[in-house]
Amino acid sequence: MVREQLVVRLNDREYKNWLKAGRCLLILKDGLHPFIGQQMRAFHGDLLNQNPLLRKPCETSSCKPKGNKLSRLCRLCTAWQTAILRHHRQPDATVNWDNCFPPSWRTDPWEVAKAYMPRGQGKVKGADQCDASALLNLINYCDRFQFVDPKFVREVIRYRNELMHSCELRMKDEWMRHYQTSLKHLVQQFSHIPQMAKVGQEIDKMLAVDLLICVSGVDQLDSGDLDGLECDSVHQGEPSANLISQWEAELLQERLQELLHADDNDDTKTQDAEQLRGLGGFLQANSDLGERFSAELQTINSLEARK
Repeated sequence: MVREQLVVRLNDREYKNWLKAGRCLLILKDGLHPFIGQQMRAFHGDLLNQNPLLRKPCETSSCKPKGNKLSRLCRLCTAWQTAILRHHRQPDATVNWDNCFPPSWRTDPWEVAKAYMPRGQGKVKGADQCDASALLNLINYCDRFQFVDPKFVREVIRYRNELMHSCELRMKDEWMRHYQTSLKHLVQQFSHIPQMAKVGQEIDKMLAVDLLICVSGVDQLDSGDLDGLECDSVHQGEPSANLISQWEAELLQERLQELLHADDNDDTKTQDAEQLRGLGGFLQANSDLGERFSAELQTINSLEARK
């Protein structure tokens, strides 16, 4: 049976907005990653064909970043570093070299792709393992995607950050309208990719659904909002309660992992700690989520105890 807490959360319109907006990012990611994976394989092949030196293996097999710096690279890994920067659309921007293992640049296209991504991608092995932020940053920074107007990419990245950094996990209707327009403009940039037409349709459908559910015994919690709903049911065309719960868990998991693995040297450390504390409180206040994320809550509590 659907948990009472889920029903209560979905009766909060602005929390429901947060959940729907986050689900749109997952839809976007799922639509983008096959195309991006193919493009990075082609990009890698082009680099190898353009410079025969890049086909030779690392001379030491031990070239690696120290922190976010690359120093004492062999001449072959240095050639790869130069090639990566040559194709960076904003070469003055910070490059997260600590995402990469330079000896693998010759053989693994995704090791090259990670140089154009936000920090924390070191263990990621392919586009299908990335969140929307990582893929959008890759599109923004790598000139393989120069057919995409970066202003539309950056706009969606900005909305994504506002969504994921929302302390209350709540988004207003006006924000949602601007967000939908931003997503539409970005998806149009990929109109030549067949699967992206479906992505646009799925995003519009997600933003239009009510996500209304009702559970036996809890209609008294908010009878005004629950009038007309049948218990243990969903409206026709609405996703099931189990599916909604799964979407919610995926979105919360992404935010938890981002906060728990934040860079200790980052200027936003204090803000991240406050948001992690707030998210932990939200999970504890909702017993169904507290049970699902019990391991993460233990980690949060351990971090708090150290202070």
